[in-house]
Amino acid sequence: MEALVRAAAAPGYPAEIALVLSNRPDAPGLARAAAARIATACVDHASYRGDRAAHEAAVDGCLRAHGAEVVCLAGYMRLLTPWLVGAWEGRMLNIHPSLLPAFPGLDTHRRALAAGVKLHGCTVHLVTAEVDSGPIITQAAVPVLPGDTEDVLAARVLAQEHRLYALALRLHIEGGGTADPAAVIVNPLPGHADGP
Repeated sequence: MEALVRAAAAPGYPAEIALVLSNRPDAPGLARAAAARIATACVDHASYRGDRAAHEAAVDGCLRAHGAEVVCLAGYMRLLTPWLVGAWEGRMLNIHPSLLPAFPGLDTHRRALAAGVKLHGCTVHLVTAEVDSGPIITQAAVPVLPGDTEDVLAARVLAQEHRLYALALRLHIEGGGTADPAAVIVNPLPGHADGP
């Protein structure tokens, strides 16, 4: 979220942040957004006592009331219903800490290390009804180094997530909302100027 806020503050960036919304009243992003004078809202899922339809209707209503045109999910750890995904089809982005289609879902860094992959990374994709399966907008790869732990690898990926999300949103907006399969960013491996 903070990377998107910083990007949107830059002259010439094609988006502005209309709202930071959370389903958790204690989410640190709400305070950070408020400090940056960005509108905030909390639609606490606990208040809906298991009524996902009512919760998502409230989320949708809040987004629309603030004039949102594109939704960027970041740390929003709830499975969305096909109704909400459909309501924002082609206008909802998610960032995921793996090079999709590898390692969808949770525990991506642990699974990448267990699989012995040499490259890991992050993906920004359009949200569809199937989790982590939407069209890819862009990706960033990082090397998996000998001795990496989950935390070390996660930190390396997170640095790229902060850089990648703002770029992906720009590509999405300037590309007319279509995913560009050629927009893949690969970071050079240490000691290799030309990358992997």
